[in-house]
This record gives sequence, structure tokens and C-alpha cells, in this order.
Amino acid sequence: MDIWPVIHSERKALAADLKSCDEAQWSTVSLCSKWTVRDALAHMSATASMTPASFLPKLASNGFRFESLQASGIAAQAGASAADTLARFEAIVNSNGHPPGPPTTMLGEVLVHSEDIRRPLGISHAFPTEAAVQVADFFKKSNLLIGSKRRIAGLTLRATDTEWSHGSGPEVSGPIHTLVMAMTGRKPVLDDLSGDGVAMLRERP
Repeated sequence: MDIWPVIHSERKALAADLKSCDEAQWSTVSLCSKWTVRDALAHMSATASMTPASFLPKLASNGFRFESLQASGIAAQAGASAADTLARFEAIVNSNGHPPGPPTTMLGEVLVHSEDIRRPLGISHAFPTEAAVQVADFFKKSNLLIGSKRRIAGLTLRATDTEWSHGSGPEVSGPIHTLVMAMTGRKPVLDDLSGDGVAMLRERP
């Protein structure tokens, strides 16, 4: 699958969904609880504005502290108002920029952070199944930054809307995109999953 057209399309859909948000909605805490909806969107803009060549100098300027790098990126992309934040995001919707690493990380970024933003706002969206499967296959093998491989160890994950499963042990079942969100540690989505493994997943950081 050519992932960049999917990434671009999902960014455009998110921007369209956020056009009518008021100030209170922009200040809503996202599923990534350290960020508001506005912060999360600014983070997406900052990540899409990076290149492998620019990443290390930016990280060095932040004392090689990843959270500091994220915070400085959000501050740079937030602008003076929510309208600025959205405009800056709209400017990068077709960007192929990304930090070092496989482009699949950017597909995961847009699928996960878009839901981080939409769910607290009560906005529903049908994510492309094939893209969610590709991200699930990537996350199940990775502990980089989000620790998904470690989080799902000893569990069976089974999608109910496509032919996909992984692992062995107590089962966690539900839509593939919801499983992706659970793999990244988003606790609120666990209410939408079923199986004996859900309680175990809920206890894991």
C-alpha cells in the first residue's frame, strides 16, 4: 500500500472535521492526556515538518530530551490562536516530511493522533481498514517510544471487522483501529473492546 496518499487524505479529513470547533473544544484534553486537542494538532504539524536531516540538530538543541523536542515543536506550530494552529496544519496536509524511521510511523501517527483528537470531541470517523492493519502489524513488533510490543505481550488480539489477529493468551477483540489505539496505551478505548484480556490490558501502562 502506498501510505502517503492515505496520510494526506486522513489529514485533510481531520482538518475538515475541526473547522467548526470553538475555543472550548480546542482546549479539550485529548486522549494523549498531556496534550489538549490543539496541542495534539500542533504536534502533528511539527512532526510532518521534520526531515531525517533536521531531526538530530533539533533534538540536540533540546538537550537530547525527546519530550522537550515535542514541546518546542508544539509551541512553534501552535501560533497565536486555534485558527493559526489549524492553518499551519492545513499547510502540511500533503507533506511527506518525517523524522528518521520508516514512513509507517507517520501512518500510525495520523491514525492514532486523529483519534486522540476526535474521540474527546465526539467526532466519529471511519478509518481505512487496510491502513489500520498495516499500522497494527508495525506496532505489534515495536517497543520504540510507545512500547506496544511489551504492552500486548501474552495476549491475543483479534479484529472483528477484518481478518487480523496476533499473539496468544487471553483475548482482546474489537475493530482493528480500536485495537491499534489500545496497543498505544489509550485507556478510554478499552471500553469498546471485549474479552478476558481487556482487564489485563487495562492494568498495563
